[in-house]
Amino acid sequence: MAPVNNTNPTGPSTGETPAAVPPPAAPAPLPTRKPREPGRWGGCLPWATVLAVLFAIFAIWKFPSFKAQAELGSAYAARVGCSCRYVQGRSLDSCQSDFEPGMEMVSLSEDPATRTVTGSVPLLASRSARYAGDSGCFLRPEN
Repeated sequence: MAPVNNTNPTGPSTGETPAAVPPPAAPAPLPTRKPREPGRWGGCLPWATVLAVLFAIFAIWKFPSFKAQAELGSAYAARVGCSCRYVQGRSLDSCQSDFEPGMEMVSLSEDPATRTVTGSVPLLASRSARYAGDSGCFLRPEN
């Protein structure tokens, strides 16, 4: 048996004359990408920079309001925490359940030696209230 190949037979056995086969065409060249011009803006870096600048402007504009709310919240927490702890005799952990909604950032700490409770908002504000016996709790003056 003759070897099998994938070409059509041509020549004297089939009665055909071999025709001139044109060479295969060269593939079309791929489009080339132009290199970026130096100094040309592109990508996400400019957008990230613009957003960072806008956020910084907003934070600076709103910072006095954030600070004032933190001062108010920490003073309220100190006063309520002091009354809860030293007037009612409850634990400091149970006093945090008396806070208004939105005061999750305010934390309480106490100094049992001076009977002082401090309410603080990290990096923004801290206020203390001192127990004064029958008079209750008083906020300490700001330092």
